[in-house]
Amino acid sequence: MSSIKPVLACFLLQAAAIAVHGEFTTEDCWALGMNKASLLCSTCDLLKKHDLEVIRDHCLECCTHDEGNPAIKRYPKATLEVCTCKFGAYPQIQAFVKSDKPAKFPNLSIRYVRGLDPIIKLFDDSGNVQEVLAIERWDTDAVEEFLKTHLEPANKDKDQDYLKTNRI
Repeated sequence: MSSIKPVLACFLLQAAAIAVHGEFTTEDCWALGMNKASLLCSTCDLLKKHDLEVIRDHCLECCTHDEGNPAIKRYPKATLEVCTCKFGAYPQIQAFVKSDKPAKFPNLSIRYVRGLDPIIKLFDDSGNVQEVLAIERWDTDAVEEFLKTHLEPANKDKDQDYLKTNRI
């Protein structure tokens, strides 16, 4: 318990410094130990259960609203770009790419680009890039949660593969 107090004090000092400057940026949230791109606001509600309600307000500044909230921008298509030569440096991204998780997202493509650190590109209906996110520090669960939150569900009727389903 005594080791938690210095960590909490450090956290509060960082939060106070950020509060002086106004709105929380991605870097501010990262400094507080929160990933703005993958932190869902429903997670902030769980802090009370662990006696961490003191950081709830900062958590709410860094979170993304859950799926039920229309404020979340969803994209019809995404591409995860990575270099296989860098898999050793990014084992979590390698684990995601080589797992069955990408198959859960039919509108996600994986593109291998020599020398590139892992990124996710999000596209609009016209195929134009709308956002590019560096994901080198994300783990497999963060990538999956981000895609569930920001990628539109694939239209099953449009992309129906009748050979796989044996339907006419």
